[in-house]
Amino acid sequence: MYKPTFNMKRQVLVFRHFGNKGYSLFACLGREVVCSVLSVATLTYASAESVSTDPVVSDSASMTTAREMMLEEVSITGSRAPLTKSQAARMVTVLDRADIAQAPVQSINDLLKYAVGVDVRQRGPIGTQTDISIRGGTQDQVILLLNGINICDPQTGHNAMDLPIDLSEIVRIEVLEGPAGRIYGSSSLVGAINIVTRPAPTTSADVTVEGGSYGYGKVSARANLRQGSWNNQVSAGYNRSDGYSRSKAGTLNTDFSGSKAFYQGQYADNDVRIRWHLGIADKGWGSSTFYASPKWQADDQYEHTTKLYSAIQAETSIGKLRLMPSIYWNQNYDRYEGYRNHPEKMKYNYNRTDIYGINLSSYFDWAAGRTAFGAEIRNEDLMSGNLGEPLSEPHAIKGTNRDYTLGLNRTNISGYLEHNLLLEHLTVSAGLVAVKNTWSNMNMTIYPGIDVSYRPDTHWTLHASYNTSLRMPSFTEMYYKLQGYAADPHLKPEEMQAFEAGAQYSQQTLTISATLWHHRGRNMIDWIMDTSLGDEAVWQSVNHTKVNSLGFEVKAQLSILNSQFSASYSYIDQDKEQEPNIVSQYALEYLRHKFVANALLPLWKQLTLGLNFRWQDRVGQYTDFDGIVQDYQPYALVDARLSWQQKKWKLYLEGNNLFDKDYVDFGHVEEPGRWLIVGMNLSL
Repeated sequence: MYKPTFNMKRQVLVFRHFGNKGYSLFACLGREVVCSVLSVATLTYASAESVSTDPVVSDSASMTTAREMMLEEVSITGSRAPLTKSQAARMVTVLDRADIAQAPVQSINDLLKYAVGVDVRQRGPIGTQTDISIRGGTQDQVILLLNGINICDPQTGHNAMDLPIDLSEIVRIEVLEGPAGRIYGSSSLVGAINIVTRPAPTTSADVTVEGGSYGYGKVSARANLRQGSWNNQVSAGYNRSDGYSRSKAGTLNTDFSGSKAFYQGQYADNDVRIRWHLGIADKGWGSSTFYASPKWQADDQYEHTTKLYSAIQAETSIGKLRLMPSIYWNQNYDRYEGYRNHPEKMKYNYNRTDIYGINLSSYFDWAAGRTAFGAEIRNEDLMSGNLGEPLSEPHAIKGTNRDYTLGLNRTNISGYLEHNLLLEHLTVSAGLVAVKNTWSNMNMTIYPGIDVSYRPDTHWTLHASYNTSLRMPSFTEMYYKLQGYAADPHLKPEEMQAFEAGAQYSQQTLTISATLWHHRGRNMIDWIMDTSLGDEAVWQSVNHTKVNSLGFEVKAQLSILNSQFSASYSYIDQDKEQEPNIVSQYALEYLRHKFVANALLPLWKQLTLGLNFRWQDRVGQYTDFDGIVQDYQPYALVDARLSWQQKKWKLYLEGNNLFDKDYVDFGHVEEPGRWLIVGMNLSL
């Protein structure tokens, strides 16, 4: 995982067609190129940048050593304007298509477990319900993007990973650690995760079928049609499981089932490129004790979500000015049942959010470098039976005899300016974002940032940065009041300052990197409980005045004898100590230690074995159902994938938690033991 991919026998690449596109390789270089020779490794290396190398066209000319290649894009997530790998001023972790194909996982949630800076707290397997955080943050402090479009749900970050796409459609996943306010605006308090999909480069189709432990089953299919400048792809899938546990009454309580569909298209010519996508994800799952407490020990909760995603993006130019407009609409439905199928015991919670956004990004090159600027307007509208302020008039809840009686509407307006100074050995990227939110009459506030990268030679890269960002409270954090929860509607926005410095050494078979960072958080939001109150204790949403964190990460990747190995470790320490009798649910529960190791081994002919080891130790406590305070215990897990790959088909066997370890990521929620899956993929 996260390995450099190399072609040990270097070939000369002759670029004969550049398309005159603003997103082509040499446009990104910001200069005229008369003649250039690049190694294959330059195009496929993906440990700290995002590189797409999908379209490869054979050259039938007399020069057999040359290949004609069309580079769709070479860009970096860590800045507003696209920069090449050699120019990048900020480090970005990239999980490329090869990483995804080799991992023993069935969801994006599970895949992110192997990124050392990412904390994946599961309440169920195979992406059933997962909180994703970065560098000790919480699930609401990370901005999630689909093809660069913000798809965060302002209701809650708990269900943010209910996505309409299959792993097989993903070109890469980019993880940007640390505040990214001037790059993505609000919500990116401690980092960003960008999931990039593209239609297949040629007309094709494939089918995947899987089965496994606990009644697990999955079927998915994808078809793509490419005609000239047009490319359209559609996919659909369904999966289900009986779950790995039962309630006290003997009924299913960790089962799940869901379906998804995704359509994406693209049109590209010499003047413009237009992309669009439309997706739906519908899923229901037994929530067991996911949101239980010692006071409320329900073990048959249930939740159902339906999420719609749509967006249109374009890229064109007016003279030297590159324009990248986009427009999007996301809609999320959520039904939570405190007692499954028993609304008479507790009324179901119904929520609906509609998010509309318009974004215009642009950049141009001039003698002093590359300058980017733009703006975004994002409106978030909530209608609910439990969250928000009273509506002027109720709205019917479809399929029920109830109405949405509460709600909230807020608009976020942001503008940014960034300049990139591009020298032979030095890149300086500095800028700011100005943000205003209509909620609570927030004034326009400016959040600056600067990244510096110095490359003394072809092997070493030194980088340092200072960045700031903010996050508005979620609707749940402000208004949730039910069964032992008491939210505060007057929460302040969170703010973050972050300092980072690091170094990377890379050569043909080995890459080593180290990063040291310091976060200074203000008004950090958390749910806490005062256990000294006994039966009167409730979870309350609060602002912690200050939470400062210090951490470092080290990574090493080795490619040798057709095998790949990697290891990484992260450490975090916070200066905010838990007070006596006070239990934190999120902000003060973080991974102090995390160690990840991966190996990909060719065994025989087309048979390969992927091994993945993960050890982590979490800070924090929880009160069990007997009222006893428990410390989170460290645990180690081993996952594996054995696969036989042919040109048109692939067979694989996956095992998660091979040694059947007992562990928890959240108090009260035991995770499954050994989980085996067998699958087959057929390409047409």
